Amino acid sequence: MTSCAAPRSQTKPGTSMRRGACPSLATPMQTGDGLLVRLRPATDGLTPAELRALADAAAACGSGIIEVTARGNLQVRGLTAASVPALAAAIGEAGIAVATGIVIETPPLAGFDPNEIADPRPLAVALRAAIAGRRPALALAPKLSIVIDGCGRFHLRDSSADLRVEAQNSDDGFRWLLSLGGTARSERTVALLETERVVPAVMEILAGLDSLGAAARGRDLDADRIRKRLSADIGAFPTIERGALPFLPAGIHDFGDGRIVLGMALAFAQTHSASLIAFLHHAEELGATEIRLAPRHGLLVLGLSREAAAVAQRLALSHGFLVAADDPRNHIATCAGLACASALMDTKAVAGLLLDVGAGLLDGSLAVHLSGCPKGCARPTASALTLVGAPSGYALVVNGAASVAPSAYTDEDGIKAALAGLNALVRKNKDAGESARSCLTRLGAARIAAAFEQG
Repeated sequence: MTSCAAPRSQTKPGTSMRRGACPSLATPMQTGDGLLVRLRPATDGLTPAELRALADAAAACGSGIIEVTARGNLQVRGLTAASVPALAAAIGEAGIAVATGIVIETPPLAGFDPNEIADPRPLAVALRAAIAGRRPALALAPKLSIVIDGCGRFHLRDSSADLRVEAQNSDDGFRWLLSLGGTARSERTVALLETERVVPAVMEILAGLDSLGAAARGRDLDADRIRKRLSADIGAFPTIERGALPFLPAGIHDFGDGRIVLGMALAFAQTHSASLIAFLHHAEELGATEIRLAPRHGLLVLGLSREAAAVAQRLALSHGFLVAADDPRNHIATCAGLACASALMDTKAVAGLLLDVGAGLLDGSLAVHLSGCPKGCARPTASALTLVGAPSGYALVVNGAASVAPSAYTDEDGIKAALAGLNALVRKNKDAGESARSCLTRLGAARIAAAFEQG
């Protein structure tokens, strides 16, 4: 059992309350339930033993609550200034390397997925080395991120990024499409590059961001100017068709040649260390060799046979994990709720109410966003239905983000009836074969607001 006694050689960590910063072992963030630390493993994945050691340390040094974020990072909650150094020591003793510096993301199955056009990992390694060796060092926004995507079955096209590098087939092999800002559906393309030109081009763009100041993001760059600088000698790049489905981790995925991946996710982004440890013991006994963190709160288990994956899937479900794409919990996005000092809603409890009375809303056509406050951390973009904690109860935003002016309100006593009212609205008005999203769109915001307030 890991001890949470702080090593004497360690100093008390500084804490960060700045929302633009990312919590880490060096700068944990103060939240409503103590300090929070976010970890990005530096390796492709963790062994079951390594992840068990981390979960054990989370229980010994914190509340035992473990989260996997929407971007696939791991978070440990309920820490104290005295226990963070012990967590860091336990991670070191387990041999887990933690990534630092600028966030460079590759798909969770990079190098494993036979559907990818190219393995993005060598580019990521080269770019990290170039950034680390740059003098003077770059001063960039704390949340700046770079996506390098090989465009396999498990892609990152729904993950926003300041810079995106995406493999594209060409007549003579493949090239890399370089874009600024947004998701793959909203970015501004600036160059189509051979592999050897990618790192110099990205470094040039990062230097431009550095010159704009430490708050500058990809959206602040002049795409036309960069396009002219980088693309003049290779001609125009093609218009790319982006039809890939959103990545959803849950399920048993067969990549051929006996390569099976068990995909699972954390319900409402959280699990307790005891549940994770128990599952990992079983999974390792069944042959699991590696666990990879994945976007949308996912864990991908490698090394299992198809038969063993089916057994492990049932075990994961018994421990509360999401294991199937049709689980309605996949379609509820929640923040930490009352574990955050800013929250005015117990998002996990309201999610339970929604599961009880709102099955008609959870057909997979839309995501219901439950946000403890207007910051909307769990889902910054617009949702068909967003419920926001308010001083007087609960505010409903229709077709908007948590920060948008709400369409309707209800109080603490009326929330279950309000959710049931939305469900009844869809049930009574949905045409045969129509989705919940389509039905709500057709009915309009005024009828949705009335159903919510009248319950």
